[in-house]
Amino acid sequence: MAAPKSLPDDVVLVSRIEALLADPALEHDPLREPLAQLLGHFQTQRERLERLVRISDSYHHVAREQRLSLVEQYDKQVRRLEKLVRISDRYQNSLRDLSLALRDAAMRDPLTGLGNRRFLMERLREEGERTQRLGRGFAVAIMDVDHFKAVNDAHGHETGDSVLQVIAQAVESGVRRYDHCGRWGGEEFLMLLPETPLEAARAIVERIRQAIADIDHVGEVRVSLTASFGLAEHRDGEDFSATINRADQALYAAKAAGRNRVESA
Repeated sequence: MAAPKSLPDDVVLVSRIEALLADPALEHDPLREPLAQLLGHFQTQRERLERLVRISDSYHHVAREQRLSLVEQYDKQVRRLEKLVRISDRYQNSLRDLSLALRDAAMRDPLTGLGNRRFLMERLREEGERTQRLGRGFAVAIMDVDHFKAVNDAHGHETGDSVLQVIAQAVESGVRRYDHCGRWGGEEFLMLLPETPLEAARAIVERIRQAIADIDHVGEVRVSLTASFGLAEHRDGEDFSATINRADQALYAAKAAGRNRVESA
């Protein structure tokens, strides 16, 4: 009986051999025994080959699974690193913001909100260096609130603090947007006026002096306030600290002359 044509050739051949070996008429044929041995050897080898194929398929399957697993692990590590980078970026940004906030706090007077002495010294140093490079000059004014101790004695330190805050607002409102002002210490304030000749600086300072003299109450407390000013224009070749000293001397002259006035060095 012929094997179906759809079967592989080796299957067809094995079927024919098995049919011959099963034929009783060929039972005593001298080729029957070698043919049976050959068939057994072929089947053994085929089983070995099939086992090797199964092992190979299993190996490739495991290798493919391992490759997929490695890819997944790689992707997981990449996602973890990206998360760490985002956390690090946020941490760095927070540190930078904190550093800027701390630096700003270190440069600000907590009572008035103006720059403090450290802030003013940095601006003076920068302006002195810019003047040396460009030769444009600057003016410095130092202001002292007249009889401030009497305000504290009469109304208390809380009112005294409020007075300093109101005066700080008058100073800040009186300077130009590119000028610098701050609390020099106690009831003293300093104004740095870049590229400003002496007469122009005097006009600015006079405006601030008048604004302070116009203050007649702080909150519900009636007050009478004045301030004295010492003004100095930077000289060629002069260190900024020397300019400040001359402004300070002019301030003493203003106080000695009766206060509530502007004196130039």
